Amino acid sequence: MKKLIRYLKPYTLFAILAPLFMLIEVICDLYQPTLLAHIVDNGILKNNFQLILHTGLVMLAVAFIGVIGGVSCTVFSSLASQYFGRDLRNELFKKVQQFSFSNIDKFHTSSLITRLTNDINQLQTLVMMSLRIMVRAPLLFVGGIIMAIYLNKNLSIIFLFSIPILASIFLFIMKKSFPLFSEVQKRIDYVNNVVRENLVGIRVVRAFRREDYEKERFKYANTMLMNAVIKAIMLMIIAMPLFMLVMNLSILVVLWFGGLLVNQGNMKVGEVMAYINYMGQIMFSLMMIGNILMFVSRASVSAERVLEVLEEKIDIQNKENADKTPIRGGKVKFEHVYFSYFNKEESVLKDINFEVNSGEIIGIIGTTGSGKSTLVNLIPRLYDVTSGRILIDGRDIRDIDLKILRDAISMVPQDTILFSGTIKENICWGKEDATYEEIIESAKIAQAHEFIIRLPQGYDTVIGERGVTLSGGQKQRIAIARALIKKPKILILDDATSALDFATEQKIIHGLRGIIKNCTTFIVAQRVSTMMNADKIIVLDKGKIVGFGSHAELLKNNDFYREIYKSQIDEEVMKYA
Repeated sequence: MKKLIRYLKPYTLFAILAPLFMLIEVICDLYQPTLLAHIVDNGILKNNFQLILHTGLVMLAVAFIGVIGGVSCTVFSSLASQYFGRDLRNELFKKVQQFSFSNIDKFHTSSLITRLTNDINQLQTLVMMSLRIMVRAPLLFVGGIIMAIYLNKNLSIIFLFSIPILASIFLFIMKKSFPLFSEVQKRIDYVNNVVRENLVGIRVVRAFRREDYEKERFKYANTMLMNAVIKAIMLMIIAMPLFMLVMNLSILVVLWFGGLLVNQGNMKVGEVMAYINYMGQIMFSLMMIGNILMFVSRASVSAERVLEVLEEKIDIQNKENADKTPIRGGKVKFEHVYFSYFNKEESVLKDINFEVNSGEIIGIIGTTGSGKSTLVNLIPRLYDVTSGRILIDGRDIRDIDLKILRDAISMVPQDTILFSGTIKENICWGKEDATYEEIIESAKIAQAHEFIIRLPQGYDTVIGERGVTLSGGQKQRIAIARALIKKPKILILDDATSALDFATEQKIIHGLRGIIKNCTTFIVAQRVSTMMNADKIIVLDKGKIVGFGSHAELLKNNDFYREIYKSQIDEEVMKYA
């Protein structure tokens, strides 16, 4: 938690004012029993109505000042905690945005969501409690003991027995609860994961009528979370009766010995009443401390989880003197490139060597799991090569400033993602200041213009989250338009035409020829028909290049490519047989 305090520093004023106002409230609370004793001993027992009235008014004034202190403390502690949470959440989100794919692969999406929401909420609450209860409880505890000792030193010996017992109970609880609350946060991660998967895939669930299965799956995750929470708070459930037992026994002892002292004339009735009030304040403050220690234990788990993300080393960063020269062309060269995920011994890509010229269309085809997507993900440095190097216009991409590199590259990934908003806004996502003419031009090349203008509001038509109101082919065409509007030097289409018919696909490829003079295009696809008009085709199998050349050259000289071609042609023939 100490490492996160820096996010509270800009709000030091709030963090100082809150405890100061709490100090005022505590002083007022501590003064009240003394005033009460004065009323009982010198007012009620002596029938001094004037003193009762005067002291009563003083008590009301003290109570009012205490309320002002308490409210002010709540206001300033709330402001400090909310600003703290906002800044920490912004920093965490900013860090996630800087993650490479390797970094993201280490954390589940549901876990990152929990850390950005639930975990930071826990820390916000801890900050607010720290500025209120963690100030109030110790002050009330120390002040109560001082006032109790001031009233009667001999009677205060009871604290030597009760306080160590209560402290031992709370220390035991804190020690045992930390791993239990760690398990609770993991269970929250799991619940979020189940919910997220179910909501994203709700159409698949309905299509396969798997509602009952998903209900049971959520029920299991929810029950496991409940069990983890119950197990975590069970210690507190057991401890509370013990705490109340010690507290009540202490009060009984005070009443017993206090009564004896009153009979002996060594103590007044009002003083005994005040002492019991101070005893209650002391015990109540201990209970508050115990509760906050429990919460600190849980918040510590959240702090560790947040710090785990903040301290994650980003494995893809700019070099100290990164080259910021803009990329003018799109000549790409792979030299003895090897790649493995998480530095595992087995390489996904093995000794990849090829060179393509600026403006060429390059097809990439191969069996499932052969490394096609991995290969194109290396070009914009979404992952870094394990060994070897990738050159663009003769420069190692690791030497190029990341912003310069990625500004020159557009990519349409396998999973087409659109955002809530209008079609126009989604296309402009590739270039915020794009003109209306540029939007239409990109949409036309992507073969999206015709279906867009037929929509009720045309380019201003609002689409749902992830583009759920559009077909797969329509989403892919908008995603391609979004990539084209950027006018990149390198365009990567990772199976981005899989939902399109052959005719539409060929129109897009021919459309690319119009802008291809300064743009190198990599097209990953499963269909040979997509590859036929490419300048060169890379054939992958088990992470190795087993063929490189034009469609005609490969068909003539490459058995592996010819086998793929023949199998797909046979499938087409069988469709119409």
